[in-house]
Amino acid sequence: MKTETTIQGLAASLQPARAARKTIGFVPTMGNLHEGHLTLVREAKKICDVVVVSIFVNPIQFGPNEDFDSYPRTLDQDSQLLAEVGCDIIFAPSVEQMYGSKPRLTNISVSEITADLCGLQRPGHFDGVAVVVTKLFNMVQPNYAFFGEKDYQQLAVIRQFVRDLNIPLEVIGVPIVRAADGLALSSRNGYLSAEQRQIAPTIYQSLKAAAQALQQGETLSQVLANIKATLTAAGFVVDYVEARTTELQKIEAFSEDLVLFVAAKLGNTRLIDNLQVKHSA
Repeated sequence: MKTETTIQGLAASLQPARAARKTIGFVPTMGNLHEGHLTLVREAKKICDVVVVSIFVNPIQFGPNEDFDSYPRTLDQDSQLLAEVGCDIIFAPSVEQMYGSKPRLTNISVSEITADLCGLQRPGHFDGVAVVVTKLFNMVQPNYAFFGEKDYQQLAVIRQFVRDLNIPLEVIGVPIVRAADGLALSSRNGYLSAEQRQIAPTIYQSLKAAAQALQQGETLSQVLANIKATLTAAGFVVDYVEARTTELQKIEAFSEDLVLFVAAKLGNTRLIDNLQVKHSA
């Protein structure tokens, strides 16, 4: 396994694979890796000859009061984990390498699907994601890119700009990886105290209860209200509890497949989760 820190080094490491027309898989991350990330790498290994994982904490997707400075940076530990799951190349660039020394005058902004949910709570966040992911796609030039469905809205944004900008790759979504108690794996789970970690699975429990209630005929508005009440009673400060179609359109009733979305804070830690609910005709 190679680790590259420059765009030129990455290109040189990938050149033999390109010359041999091998398929290249790509998993973009911000490091502090957990089983969710490693699952993406395993999925990439199934269909790709060469797998590249980027580790880059992207400053332009963090808001002014968010955790950029404190975000865990654990490159040595991450490298060991990636070696164990068969990653071929780690790309770990500096901010200078990614963005250069001159001001960036170009932005990439996806409208509509970024207007609410996390886009409303974190203005500018998805523009920052779109810019860095596009840059990474240009640097790696993969055939396939792998993203977790925990960040469902982010996945939709990436699929949208890949389609709109004719970026020649296939985006593959991978189902949420959960701890044994149901908590969606996230690098930010490490911020939780022991007591908060015991409470955190309430999010998934409330989503599962909501899905069951919908399929038993309870109204969507009541189900959403119940999730919010459950989380508030457990000690969460709820950012939003929403339902959308699988294409992220607003939905008033359970008349088709939908996705339930939650974002809530436990102490200072913001957790997100979602659950897809099938509508049986």
